[in-house]
Amino acid sequence: MKTGTPGPDTSAATSDGTGRDRLSVPDELKSSLRILVVDDDRTLREGCVVMLQSEGYNVTATGRADEAMDLVKRRRWDIVLCDLYLVPISGTEILSAALEANPDTIFIVMTGNPSVTTSIEALRLGAWDYLPKPFAATHLQVLIGRASHAVMVARETREMQQQLHTQIGNSDKLMLLGASPAFRRAVELARKVASTDASVIITGESGTGKEVIAQFIHRHSRHASRPMVPINCAALPEPLLESEMFGHRKGAFTGADRDKMGLLEVANGGTLFLDELTEMSHPIQAKLLRVIQDGVVRRVGSEQQDAVVDVRFISATNRDPHAAVEEGRLREDLLYRLRVIPIKLPPLRERQEDIAPLATYFLAQYWSRHHQPNEPMPTFTEETLQSLRARPWRGNVRELQNLVEHLAVMIDPGAKINPDDVLPEEGTGMPGNPVGFSSAIMSEAYHIAKDKLVAQFEREYLARIVARAGSNMSKAARLASIDRTTLYRLMEKHGFRRDDMNDAIET
Repeated sequence: MKTGTPGPDTSAATSDGTGRDRLSVPDELKSSLRILVVDDDRTLREGCVVMLQSEGYNVTATGRADEAMDLVKRRRWDIVLCDLYLVPISGTEILSAALEANPDTIFIVMTGNPSVTTSIEALRLGAWDYLPKPFAATHLQVLIGRASHAVMVARETREMQQQLHTQIGNSDKLMLLGASPAFRRAVELARKVASTDASVIITGESGTGKEVIAQFIHRHSRHASRPMVPINCAALPEPLLESEMFGHRKGAFTGADRDKMGLLEVANGGTLFLDELTEMSHPIQAKLLRVIQDGVVRRVGSEQQDAVVDVRFISATNRDPHAAVEEGRLREDLLYRLRVIPIKLPPLRERQEDIAPLATYFLAQYWSRHHQPNEPMPTFTEETLQSLRARPWRGNVRELQNLVEHLAVMIDPGAKINPDDVLPEEGTGMPGNPVGFSSAIMSEAYHIAKDKLVAQFEREYLARIVARAGSNMSKAARLASIDRTTLYRLMEKHGFRRDDMNDAIET
């Protein structure tokens, strides 16, 4: 290793677009990295060790190929720096053994006899990079800095995945809770396409679970070790959406006080989820099409190619994408780039056989969230499940999820959930199930039916008005235009306890 010799130009590699030094590795990370140096040239080997240890890295070195083979099999290494031509075991054999033992190991090949053939072969076998001898100390510093940064990103990604798994829990189980033929076809198609790199477009009404299907595809793909980055094309105005997606250069517009990496670059190696695709403007569609075709990202305000990305695209829309093309909202060439595999999710009203298992699953999920473990979970009566199946479910699975969470909060432990416990459909004065619920009510005598409907109205009105007031009883009474005494009387009549409502009377 040559010391004191200028290394290669690293200016292009010093920024990740966020204003920080890409090669700036925290000291605590350096000390946690396990680096193995393998070379039979003692001078070079010891020079590498001295330089890396002076930087704060945890380094082990060996000049024997057989010892190196034993080390990569027995211990976990973050980075291995290995000579290609060793005897009696070659560097490529050590490379294969290291990656078999730990696929996340970053393996860097060194050789004093570089050639295109050997470099391609090493990279084909899984080498992360190729370092020809002799090399400058600065060259090694830059390369190990890049490798350390890659290790840091991989660790952060694994932590994000663990958090995501904790948040979404058994989402695969949830998705598989469905027996309707249309839903099963959608899930099986998602499972089949997940292992490919094909672009997928998911269509369906709002609330049918398009993002859940996208997460399922991503987690079962070769991109699963990298993040799935979502972006809602309808939530941002055009200039902000362009900046978020492609990034921008410092000074590109007012307020752009630093370079910023776009979500396409953040998703490099992973998946970009384009929600509400048809709401994207035509200029951004044209720019995105270029990225899909060439894999090259140009940030806003840049006159050069800023990054090359490898991204899997999953899109979603609650519109008919072909109708959007005919209306001039969506470019046809972009649609066919993103619609290699179309998946259509059926609305919940067409999945009546799935409503009961979904409702039971959500009840168990939210009961455990809002109650103590020793409190017995309520159960749905068959009459209630019948009433749920008859609802129109304009909000689909999301509406069912919200309704069941309301029940989990309001129903007493171990109680039976009856039709009159269920919130009426939004925008109507009657329960969302005129067949199931009304048939039970209307079979009663007039005064009995009237009393039941009034009681239901009072219960639902109290729950909603108290929720609107943030559990502040004084505010709830003002919103209802009644005095607090009347409000408390109604609450006691219908079994609401004051302490449950977090009574916070204003003074």
